[in-house]
Amino acid sequence: MTAAAAEPSRAARLLSALLYGGCSLLLVLLNKALLTAYGFPSPVFLGIGQMATTIMILYVAKLNKIIHFPDFDKRIPVKLFPLPLLYIGNHLSGLWSTSKLSLPMFTVLRKFTIPLTLLLETVILRKQHSLDIVVSVFAIVFGAIVAAGSDLAFNLEGYIFVFLNDIFTAANGVYTKQKMDPKELGKYGVLFYNACFMVIPTFLISVSTGDLQQAIEFHEWKNILFILQFLLSCLLGFLLMFATVLCSHYNSALTTAVVGAIKNVSVAYIGMLVGGDYIFSLLNFAGLNICMAGGLRYSFLTLGSQLKPNQTDEENVPLDTKS
Repeated sequence: MTAAAAEPSRAARLLSALLYGGCSLLLVLLNKALLTAYGFPSPVFLGIGQMATTIMILYVAKLNKIIHFPDFDKRIPVKLFPLPLLYIGNHLSGLWSTSKLSLPMFTVLRKFTIPLTLLLETVILRKQHSLDIVVSVFAIVFGAIVAAGSDLAFNLEGYIFVFLNDIFTAANGVYTKQKMDPKELGKYGVLFYNACFMVIPTFLISVSTGDLQQAIEFHEWKNILFILQFLLSCLLGFLLMFATVLCSHYNSALTTAVVGAIKNVSVAYIGMLVGGDYIFSLLNFAGLNICMAGGLRYSFLTLGSQLKPNQTDEENVPLDTKS
């Protein structure tokens, strides 16, 4: 076997990154429409729908031998920990922050995921990053601080949730990369058991907070267009979970964060035109643009290096696997 065969192809890396970016962009816009335009009051219930969809699709696919992952045994929770906790924290804080913030501010504050991912990769995965990348991260953070400092629609609850979302997203990406050993659970097992372990606790949270009752009493359930968008959000929730794992599998947690930054450029400017909750100010707009410029520079630097063949990895392939 050659070293090239042991590594994912450039096409696999690029396509998995594009799939993640596309699913993430569509889901943010759709969730924003459901939670803001329609005023759906139950983000936790929406999360339950996305988890249930993930479980059903993967279980049916396993039954039909389309995919494979190991059957449940008592070692699986130990193998996964702490992923289920990070998964539910990432999922729910993302939905809550989407409902509380304008899209431009949501996407800018989500940029703090990038320095957190860099820090966690350095500490947990022992990776080193160049000065160019550090400078780009500084520009992203500086622009985000400028934009947030002049946000005329400041919402403390939304800011808390989005910063929690940054922490959970960064940790989830790094630990997913660490746990995704094909000889253990594999990418489908990680997805399936994460959703299985967390759907019941999430349901209990929904019941105890009144989120489920609000969902049941929501007046738009007779609106066919709303129902179709709700079901599409559940399907896209599954696709995003799958695309996130796939992107981390073929690339790295860092590349996944980078693709998220590229996606956020589009979301931020679209959010100025849709959603109805962005309030313009010159300083805020300038901060948004500084943040986006740093994000693009960072993205091109990092994604470009990630998509090149890794010579170091080739050198580290055991002798008996080389041709």
